[in-house]
Amino acid sequence: MIGMNIRILRKKHRMSQEALAERVNVSRQTVAKWENGEALPDIYKSKMLAGLFQVTLDQLSDKMSEEEIRQLGPKGKQFFGVVKVGAQGEIIIPKRARELYQVHTGDKLVVLGEDDTNGLALLKSESFLEFADMIRRAEGEDPE
Repeated sequence: MIGMNIRILRKKHRMSQEALAERVNVSRQTVAKWENGEALPDIYKSKMLAGLFQVTLDQLSDKMSEEEIRQLGPKGKQFFGVVKVGAQGEIIIPKRARELYQVHTGDKLVVLGEDDTNGLALLKSESFLEFADMIRRAEGEDPE
């Protein structure tokens, strides 16, 4: 599992075994053994690899398909695929995204946009409103 993930992530980041070995202070042969399942990186090296590849330790060690690994975004970022916009502007949020962020039928979402990138973001309204209340309370406090 972890060996295949290391190999795919290394290739995704266009690194040779030598380059990866240099970055985590091991020999090229050690990287080859990890990738071939002949050895496992210790927890310290695993943390270094996760940081280097911008994934979590869970993502580095979990059993994932090659396609899932290729679709991994940087740590804390997700890629859920491409969706079509319907005639009335409706979109279907992918199941994996709904499960991960606990979006359920009837939930209210806030839609935000950015002019420079034409980007859109969806936020659960209760989270957004809690954040807005926190800002409002902070602005009402007297500075010391």
